[in-house]
Amino acid sequence: MFLDVLRRRNPAFIEAAIRLHQEGRVPANAYLLDLDAVEENARHFRAAADRHGLKVFAMTKQVGRNSGFCRAVMRGGIDRSVAVDMACAVACDRAGLKTGHLGHLVQVPRHEAPMAASRLAPDFWTVFSREKAQEAAHAAKLAGRTQSLLARIHTENDTFYRGHEGGFPAEDIADVAAMIDGLDGARFAGLTTFPALLYDQEKKKVLPTHNLSTLARAAEALAKIGRTDVEVNAPGTTSSIVLDTLAEAGATQCEPGNGLHGTTPLHAIEDLPERPAVLYLSEVSHLHQQRAYCFGGGLYIDPVFPDYDVQAIVSDTPTASARAMASVEIPPPSAIDYYGMIDTTGAVKPKAGDSVVFGFRGQAFVTRAYTVGISGVSSGDPKVVTIENPFGVAQDWPELR
Repeated sequence: MFLDVLRRRNPAFIEAAIRLHQEGRVPANAYLLDLDAVEENARHFRAAADRHGLKVFAMTKQVGRNSGFCRAVMRGGIDRSVAVDMACAVACDRAGLKTGHLGHLVQVPRHEAPMAASRLAPDFWTVFSREKAQEAAHAAKLAGRTQSLLARIHTENDTFYRGHEGGFPAEDIADVAAMIDGLDGARFAGLTTFPALLYDQEKKKVLPTHNLSTLARAAEALAKIGRTDVEVNAPGTTSSIVLDTLAEAGATQCEPGNGLHGTTPLHAIEDLPERPAVLYLSEVSHLHQQRAYCFGGGLYIDPVFPDYDVQAIVSDTPTASARAMASVEIPPPSAIDYYGMIDTTGAVKPKAGDSVVFGFRGQAFVTRAYTVGISGVSSGDPKVVTIENPFGVAQDWPELR
């Protein structure tokens, strides 16, 4: 779905990826990042958020917490991250992107709370329960801090992905706020949920979920008892064009992830301000019968669309032409993606060593793929900046020796 928009809006990136791969400067099984475009996207997003008075925390998990990505985001004016888990927070902190929000979606494990409070010192820390609030408060007290806590809330008809559930009943928010304020080392700072926005397949629009109205009603209930300085954190499917909706609903914080590299669902069907800035690179390994097998490892396609004909550009020379596109069969999620299988019965005749470029919405942090930051695409002089694993740790590679 995203290969078409990538070809139209950033063809030089595809060509640079093939050139660097054919020169042996980047590995196969790698998410490549156009850092110039990431910086440009972040700068646009920052300006849009500033117009609405929204705090911005960048989500980096989709691109493996890559340090080059983090630094590009900072150059674009976003200096805080939202960490999906502790590994994410540590990687971003190591890259210089400080922790704006921790604990959502994944709560902080008990014995890691002291490190979170002392080393990471997040601006905001989300808790789902009294026990987690107590752990955060205790850790903050030991670190000599008072931690601002966000309460994740829920009510009937709210949407949660299976396995993401948790939080306080929204109807109890006044008591929850008082409970948190009563903890030594913590203060009640506000509310959060996920997802606040979702892409609607039928309407082909990003629409508010019931969760967003739950946040608004809870904030109103708090205002009635004198709590007016309440943060409202409203993540989910965030590109710059949805900020009006968030601000009108009373949100004070937003958390772009795929929006920073142009891969929200809406980016696949509309030309939004953010340009596509990520692709997945593989290589033809061998041929067998009527299939060419390309290396996998990062072939997890985030299922925001129904099944479709996955295609890739297959070539040994730099090109973004549709004539170089072939259909590829991706292993199902229940299988290990050792290889993708490229159709060889059409006009494209793959051979061993060819570059294979995919455009899809990925989640690099759940794969075994490299992440590679590339600068200079916009100037026609692409250079490799970083080659890292999905934890944002630099990998030994000849290009960077």
